[in-house]
Amino acid sequence: MAGILAWFWNERFWLPHNVTWADLKNTEEATFPQAEDLYLAFPLAFCIFMVRLIFERFVAKPCAIALNIQANGPQIAQPNAILEKVFTAITKHPDEKRLEGLSKQLDWDVRSIQRWFRQRCNQEKPSTLRKFCESMWRFSFSLYVFTYGVRFLKKTPWLWNTRHCWYNYPYQPLTTDLHYYYILELSFYWSLMFSQFTDIKRKDFGIMFLHHLVAIFLISFSYVNNMARVGTLVLCLHDSADALLEAAKMANYAKFQKICDLLFVMFAMVFITTRLGIFPLWCPRMIEVILSLAQMRKTPNLQGRTLTLRPPPMGPVVPMGTSCLGLAPWMINYSKLQVPNKVNCLLLEVFKSCKCSSFHYISAPETKLRILKAF
Repeated sequence: MAGILAWFWNERFWLPHNVTWADLKNTEEATFPQAEDLYLAFPLAFCIFMVRLIFERFVAKPCAIALNIQANGPQIAQPNAILEKVFTAITKHPDEKRLEGLSKQLDWDVRSIQRWFRQRCNQEKPSTLRKFCESMWRFSFSLYVFTYGVRFLKKTPWLWNTRHCWYNYPYQPLTTDLHYYYILELSFYWSLMFSQFTDIKRKDFGIMFLHHLVAIFLISFSYVNNMARVGTLVLCLHDSADALLEAAKMANYAKFQKICDLLFVMFAMVFITTRLGIFPLWCPRMIEVILSLAQMRKTPNLQGRTLTLRPPPMGPVVPMGTSCLGLAPWMINYSKLQVPNKVNCLLLEVFKSCKCSSFHYISAPETKLRILKAF
């Protein structure tokens, strides 16, 4: 087991070049995400589930009744042991041959047996009141977490410039708001994972179960390797359409058809814009980051030399002792670095292979002089 864990948490896979898990331990000066923080999601998920039960009983249900949503379910089928056994153990939709056999056994006509099976199937369907309460809970939580995410992100620099997601990565301190946002989202998905077995059974049960599992995996590991800045953008972007979808369902259950149609059109527009427009535009940039870091690991250090680079004011922070090839390629303007030809050529080759854009961050004469002295 220890060998499997050591292989799974291999630093060469999870972290950039020359960074270890020990470097990301909490200190008095800075706090970083820790894997142990994820355990907080389990008690919080239980609390969210309990809040949901209280909300549906004392908030959502009175609202549904005020909107004249009926709590009565479909007509209950007449109790019959033989037909119940066939329904639960054999089939819910008997064919003509089985219907004729049941008709002779019970001395019922075929139409009566078909009506019984139809009523029994409808009896399995949840009431509109229950579906409204479930949608109202998801709408309320989605609206809250999206509003919190927007209020938090509008104060952060990486919302307006995504390059800030990678400044000083992975040495980015964990703030209280970011920690709360991440753990809250993770807890909500854990609560959905467990409550899905008690919620209304839908045809997409398996797909939604896989969706929640993948979401938990992505949230957990983006937190562990401190890609939380990018994670907050993705979470907020995906939460933007959820509240509109649940609101459209609520309007449909309340039989406000025009409002339902309007909300669904708004949901479709937001979904297409965010998930099929904005998010895919980020994907090439994220892929470039991953490929560039992978390329840096494969390229050996020049003569085993290491550099001590100091960024200009307001620029990215580079850890002390980082190899020049361990730097993220978008942090160096290769065209302006006056270094020996063999070094410059190698840097340009790595830069072209990664297909990343260069930015004019490290161009001060002092920095160039340090690079020249290192070689």
